[in-house]
Amino acid sequence: MSRISRATRALRKPERGVSINQFCKEFNEKTKDIKEGIPLPTKIFVKPDRTFEIKIGQPTVSYFLKAAAGIEKGARHTGKGQEVAGLVTLKHVYEIARVKAQDDAFALQDVPLSSVVRSIIGSARSLGIRVVKDLSSEELAAFQKERALFLAAQKEADLAAQAEAAKK
Repeated sequence: MSRISRATRALRKPERGVSINQFCKEFNEKTKDIKEGIPLPTKIFVKPDRTFEIKIGQPTVSYFLKAAAGIEKGARHTGKGQEVAGLVTLKHVYEIARVKAQDDAFALQDVPLSSVVRSIIGSARSLGIRVVKDLSSEELAAFQKERALFLAAQKEADLAAQAEAAKK
């Protein structure tokens, strides 16, 4: 689905009276420098005179964390001693925090950067991403190899469970 098709769903209702062509043109202009496929939280404010304002936010923390960890999705089961989906360094977390501190959710409340960092570490935990102080390329390669084996075994177990369920 293209980036614009999701955004126009809310405007399809006739009572809004917004020109979808104008909306698409403005949305595409505002997002022209952003790589396609990046999820952008977008708010559309429709005014009584049928004009509108588009407020495009930054990608979510989970998007940044998964990109930094090089994964597509988080762990199925998270918590102490549970599955680890990926690894990120404190430097990654700090850089994400610097970007996200500019979001309205943090900036309007004047949240200190240290609190933003703690919030991002919590988000990493909930995704099954482990935050480490340092990470060498060898350690990362070993983890990724181990993770690929784990995911292959998990997929095989899922297929076996589906086959077993189909027999019943």
